[in-house]
Amino acid sequence: MTDAAELIEKLPRNARVLGIDLGTKTIGLALSDVERRIATPLETLKRGKFTADARKIVAHLQRFEIGAVVVGLPLNMDGSEGPRAQATRAFARNLAPLAGCPILFWDERLSTAAVIRTLIASDASRSRRADLVDKMAAAYILQGFLDFTGRPSEQQRTGKVDRSHNSE
Repeated sequence: MTDAAELIEKLPRNARVLGIDLGTKTIGLALSDVERRIATPLETLKRGKFTADARKIVAHLQRFEIGAVVVGLPLNMDGSEGPRAQATRAFARNLAPLAGCPILFWDERLSTAAVIRTLIASDASRSRRADLVDKMAAAYILQGFLDFTGRPSEQQRTGKVDRSHNSE
């Protein structure tokens, strides 16, 4: 399932969403609230072997009753996929059978840069930024997904039904 709106509609009522920012050395994790409105940084995991990384992620999926996973996809600025995007897709493909819930990719371009700017503006030290950046980037990615899927439809905003696509 790759459609964000379809995914949200099929989730159980209070299922949370886990956001993942997959780096080469660390994995940033973020968690949505049960209403799927707010993303909160959760944890930064040190990357190891896939089996150990997956075990830690699956433990979070079970602990927080996760209904879906949103993985940041590191696209190039022109929208193409390079080696990092391919590695991210491979990680998600291997995680999928263990996760027991849908996994969706979300464009993560400039997420780390935005988080670093915020941390610098808040006068965080270099070492503090290093501790926070990955889980905050995961929250930034997840919040983008939540904002996108939480937007009310035209029908919800106006109360009017668009019948222009009906065959009748």
